[in-house]
Amino acid sequence: MSTTRLWPSGPLFQDAAPLRLTTDSVLLADFAAVRSGEKGADLGCGSGLLMLLLLRREGGLRMTGLEIQPEALRLAEENLRLNTLRERSELVCGDLRETVKRLPNGGFDFVISNPPYFPRESGRMPADAARETARGETALKLPELCAAASRLCRSGGRAYFCHRPERLVSLLQEMRAHHLEPKRIRFVHHDAHSPASLLLVEGRKDGKPGLKVEAPFLIRGADGAETEEYRRICHRD
Repeated sequence: MSTTRLWPSGPLFQDAAPLRLTTDSVLLADFAAVRSGEKGADLGCGSGLLMLLLLRREGGLRMTGLEIQPEALRLAEENLRLNTLRERSELVCGDLRETVKRLPNGGFDFVISNPPYFPRESGRMPADAARETARGETALKLPELCAAASRLCRSGGRAYFCHRPERLVSLLQEMRAHHLEPKRIRFVHHDAHSPASLLLVEGRKDGKPGLKVEAPFLIRGADGAETEEYRRICHRD
């Protein structure tokens, strides 16, 4: 386990395999349009990175993290404690399909999740059990994730997900099936000549149809250097 300051004067973050700091979560946190005074839920919060970034950004925000792996939740609790954010957070351990029943229906202004990307049958599953749970749909499948998000999100609230581009159709179908109308989507590319490696999507509970596809997010520009937007998100001045 190691402790890192995410950027100069930024929050402290402890990670341990397989709960490493990921660019996906950093990009998703920046994509999410959350406001002070709201209540949010992180579905599969892992070591608490998304909660940490959002709570740090919005001083009046409150968040609940749900996680099936006790060791991950202990790490999330320590990360929140290290950054004096524990009082604005709640952590719930257990199978998401069951723990959502202990929380109020429609009790959150938004839900957010960096979920497992790979179906069990994809052949891309890691051998380690903890990594398998974090990366593969073994404990939670995509329809179950969207059902949980819809249950927790109030009508008119938002759901934020990141996922692999090859799962786009399945993700949008499941969001719509669970009354999370896709409203905004952005594709992340290594550079202008690379295919998308990640997608970011916002849905609105009980929203009307109408999807905005935003400009592609490029990690590197034509000169090979990190783009200004990526450097801003990573706090690299």
